[in-house]
Amino acid sequence: MDEATWRERRAAHEARVEAWVRPHLERREARVPHPVEDFLFTYYSQRPAALRRWHPGYGVVLEGGWSTYAGLKGYVERPGGHATVAREHVAGQRPLLTALHTLLSATASRPAQLGCFGLHEWAMVYRLDQSDVRHASWPLRLGPRGTDEVVEGHRVACSHFDAFRFFTDEARPLNTLRPGRDDRPAFEQPGCLHAGMDLYKHAYRLSPLVDSDLVADCFDLARDIRVLDMRASPYDLSDLGYTPVRIETPAGKQEYVAAQRAFAERGAPLRARLVADCERLLAVC
Repeated sequence: MDEATWRERRAAHEARVEAWVRPHLERREARVPHPVEDFLFTYYSQRPAALRRWHPGYGVVLEGGWSTYAGLKGYVERPGGHATVAREHVAGQRPLLTALHTLLSATASRPAQLGCFGLHEWAMVYRLDQSDVRHASWPLRLGPRGTDEVVEGHRVACSHFDAFRFFTDEARPLNTLRPGRDDRPAFEQPGCLHAGMDLYKHAYRLSPLVDSDLVADCFDLARDIRVLDMRASPYDLSDLGYTPVRIETPAGKQEYVAAQRAFAERGAPLRARLVADCERLLAVC
């Protein structure tokens, strides 16, 4: 890739993600956390600086790029001061590529299940006092007792281990499924909001092997999903401008399912791109 082209693409990527990164950094400096907008930066391990950094993906040689990419993990110099991701680095990522290909392919093979109604967030505060909940600065819409009644009055069917593991001790036995840390391919399904958000995690874990445009696309999806996740949660975030999705009502359930279906449809091509990248990279290991 000629230098003018890759520098233009890098600048476009940096400008795109800056709209997400800068407000987070400003809030962090001011010590004013945001339960929605900060989630992708605090729950996931990708640092803001790494999200800003553009990679072309394996197989692209950047003309004159060594002065910019020298010292970055996975890169090697080519004659003439060019830079590219080393094939040896791809080979070293084979276990990760294999695991992600298995998980993503299994998830894509299943139909979306749309009947959970976001109850994972409710199960995370079940039978807790307001002072003990994850976002204690924000009140529960229905209060502690009303929140507990919603959990007790519904079938809880969370298929995502990284949500299930945050259930309270009292809520965990109420879940009809038992997803575990090591059996994600047996449970993950494309209708799950957290499976959709995790596409961002899978994408950045593959950096610099994949194009950063894919990472940003996955972040964009995850950011929108997080909004629904918290609008449908038991928290009252109206002071932040979020109207609740009242999943305890028939109308709220319909609204949630419609949005969940739309996110599953948005996530499908991103998941397919990740699967295709894993297959391409595994072929050269």
